Amino acid sequence: MISIDGLAVLFGGTTLFSDVSFSINDTDKIALMGKNGAGKSTLLKIIAGASKPSKGSVSAPKGTVIAYLPQHLLTDDDSSVFEETSKAFAEIFKMKEEIDRLNKELETRTDYESEEYSKIIEDVSELSEKFYSIEEVNYEAEVEKVLKGLGFLREDFSRPTSEFSGGWRMRIELAKILLQKPDLILLDEPTNHMDIESIQWLEDFLLNSAKAVMVISHDRAFVDNITNRTIEVTMGRIYDYKVNYTKYLELRKERREQQQKQYDEQQKFIADTQQFIDRFKGTYSKTLQVGSRVKMLEKLEIIEVDEVDNSSLRLKFPPSPRSGNYPLTVTDLSKSYGNHVVFKDASVVIERGQKVAFVGRNGEGKSTMIKAILNEIDFEGKLEVGHNCKIGYFAQNQASLLDESVTVYETIDHIAVGDIRSKIKDILGAFMFSGDDIHKKVKVLSGGEKTRLAMIKLLLEPVNFLILDEPTNHLDLKTKDIIKDALRDFDGTLILVSHDRDFLVGLADKVFEFGNKRVKEHFEDINGFLARKKMENMRELEKKN
Repeated sequence: MISIDGLAVLFGGTTLFSDVSFSINDTDKIALMGKNGAGKSTLLKIIAGASKPSKGSVSAPKGTVIAYLPQHLLTDDDSSVFEETSKAFAEIFKMKEEIDRLNKELETRTDYESEEYSKIIEDVSELSEKFYSIEEVNYEAEVEKVLKGLGFLREDFSRPTSEFSGGWRMRIELAKILLQKPDLILLDEPTNHMDIESIQWLEDFLLNSAKAVMVISHDRAFVDNITNRTIEVTMGRIYDYKVNYTKYLELRKERREQQQKQYDEQQKFIADTQQFIDRFKGTYSKTLQVGSRVKMLEKLEIIEVDEVDNSSLRLKFPPSPRSGNYPLTVTDLSKSYGNHVVFKDASVVIERGQKVAFVGRNGEGKSTMIKAILNEIDFEGKLEVGHNCKIGYFAQNQASLLDESVTVYETIDHIAVGDIRSKIKDILGAFMFSGDDIHKKVKVLSGGEKTRLAMIKLLLEPVNFLILDEPTNHLDLKTKDIIKDALRDFDGTLILVSHDRDFLVGLADKVFEFGNKRVKEHFEDINGFLARKKMENMRELEKKN
């Protein structure tokens, strides 16, 4: 059991949280929740030993292994994917080398009666006992299994890590963590750069092979599937629920309703008391009563309601200009880079008003198809964008395309038209830009803040064909809900490239699956697609057996 006792973090005169205490048991699967800036990542770093608290401590039994996967990391570029991943077993290999060295020394020494000789025997016995107590493992097979589960192909194993993007390097680091079989795995947004199949594989691993897990994630389905406990960080304290995320939301709603009721009652009491003080101040016969009430108000501890709930805000797209009946028609489309075939003879037809999902492993052609639609690449075959289609495109790097010289407010003010202009501050508030934040220059915003701002900008532009490429990577659950509601009401055509199942549920009514150099059309929603895919995988497993 790992104990967190009296943690407090203070910086810049601000208290992030104070007197936080809880325990992590051997098989706990914990979701760490709370709005952006509440201190979730800081808490994870402290438990991992990567940061120190202002007060308090983290304690664990001797020999406890805690592994931590941060949101952003750097891996060495001096080895291949397979070599880098094999470093997970570095300690075991080192132990074996030391046993061999000590045995060799025993063979060459002749001072059998000396203290040094006895010490070597003692050391080699202790090390050997530890080494042979480790379950015998085929290390190469284990490395291969985990890498393939996380989406790497066999031909990727020998490629240098330097050839891979940040998302794939994150997977290499995750593979190393999973192979170490630690007592506690700490994950900060592990699914941001993963496709649906890899996320399903990771879920299965965490549920069936991992010990304790604590995860920060904006992927609701992922969190619900793997956790049995939810710890919320809010306003400097924590609330610990022994339930999964969906059940926690219900309990949190009840808690806040109770807080609000107590707050309202207290505010009425304060107003009534103040009214009495104002009325009888200076009245001789009431001096003692007035004084008593003044002291009572001074000592009163004001009830706080955790976080303001602005979920009632509904964001609506401007009405879409009418497009042709078929915004996109693709026939026998093929694309290759040298000898590498991305897809061949792909056909896609999307009708006006349809909302479709592009799914599949990374590197199977989803982004390539979007580049073809946007006429950014050459290709073979026929692709036609329909009459009067006004495309709005959200790329994964959309944040970097913002004008950095203007403020947050000016960015939205420049494009907002009609009634929405009176609600700019409300909209920015819903996306967590409040107070002085709205006057910040775009250039000083974090990556996540820029992503949110780019999303608001897109939501307000009058388009009738939206293409969103991984739009939810940096958004918290509440912001995602606001966007999802807006997209559900959007009267234009939508292509969503996403690995976020919860976001896709209820949005996409047709799925295009990219894989094995083909694009396959499925006339079903994401739940139907995933259920059937799992059955397909079961049949394949049975065939192998």
